[in-house]
Amino acid sequence: MTRRRAGGRWLFAALAASALLVSGCSEAVDPQKMPGVYRNDDGGQIELSADGTFSATGVTTSEGADPVDFSGSWDYEDPGTSSDFVYLGVENGGLGRTGGIQLYVDDQDTLYFQSDPDGPVTQKLRRTG
Repeated sequence: MTRRRAGGRWLFAALAASALLVSGCSEAVDPQKMPGVYRNDDGGQIELSADGTFSATGVTTSEGADPVDFSGSWDYEDPGTSSDFVYLGVENGGLGRTGGIQLYVDDQDTLYFQSDPDGPVTQKLRRTG
């Protein structure tokens, strides 16, 4: 009976370790490949340029808000403890008093706005071309 328990414990430990390895293996994002045009079906568009600037047209950054246009500079952030995001530094009052906003990274080709971390995704944009 002790032999069976030891075998069962080993199997459990192996399965738990495998689950940890699989859950930690999300697709890595290469910030050098982030520049491009991202769109959604509602006409929203964000263009991230290789020079670190961006332009946004018809995007909805929070739930219930009207689509807006704004521009500025962008930088990829990998906090290590939470979701990776692109920080959009907004220029010329494009979002009123907001100086910047986070655009979350789902994967190399998908970005999304989510104003409330516990709320729904506000707008998802996919790379075109």
